[in-house]
Amino acid sequence: MRVVYLLAALSLQGHDMWIEPATFWPAAGQTVAIKLRVGQELLGDPIPRSSRLIREFVVVDGAGRRTVMGREGSDPAGYVRGGEAVIGYWSHPSLVELDAEKFNLYLKEEGLESLLAERARRKQSGMAAREQFSRCAKSLVAGAGDQLLGFQLELLAERNPHALGGSALPLRLLYENRPLAGALVVAMNRRGEKVSARTGKDGRVRLELKGGGMWMVKAVHMVPAGEEWASYWASLTFGLEGK
Repeated sequence: MRVVYLLAALSLQGHDMWIEPATFWPAAGQTVAIKLRVGQELLGDPIPRSSRLIREFVVVDGAGRRTVMGREGSDPAGYVRGGEAVIGYWSHPSLVELDAEKFNLYLKEEGLESLLAERARRKQSGMAAREQFSRCAKSLVAGAGDQLLGFQLELLAERNPHALGGSALPLRLLYENRPLAGALVVAMNRRGEKVSARTGKDGRVRLELKGGGMWMVKAVHMVPAGEEWASYWASLTFGLEGK
């Protein structure tokens, strides 16, 4: 089911969405609250659990893959049992309409400049835009390594972020299970540290992450969808030990 949002007050750039566990380092067997957040620069508002929005909300651990359980309308949106796990959230598309200035600036700030040229080719640069957006978020808990969940747009950490030993984090960005070239990938933490690079032909990028705490890696991909646009927002969160 498609959910329609009229976001007249949407800020000049799109809002990131991420998964934020109550702790990235739970004790064995500890119940961990899983929060969904939307915002910018890792400052976000809650997204309560909504069955209308959820396409998949899963946890993958030693027991296999299963649905993250929770109460409708609640924040946190779900709960998992502590232990190494990959948590994933994939939403159904929602619709937003933006005026031309906000949409064009948002494309620039998310590294989607090629779509500005496409809008110019379509003679749409001065026109409002209707966009269907989907969220494809993942989180690594208790020192887990990453794995593919099969989301439409997906970031994959090709080495365990918790075991880098000072090396750069290699990541791969996949769209419909194929490497996505030329996409902007950004990593940030709450101390204002940010690093970015564009993916190569193989969809790969390497990012130097300095310092501990929660990190989010994100990427956005957008394609024409008739008279509208379809965007996919991927994110990956994990906690690094240290200051």
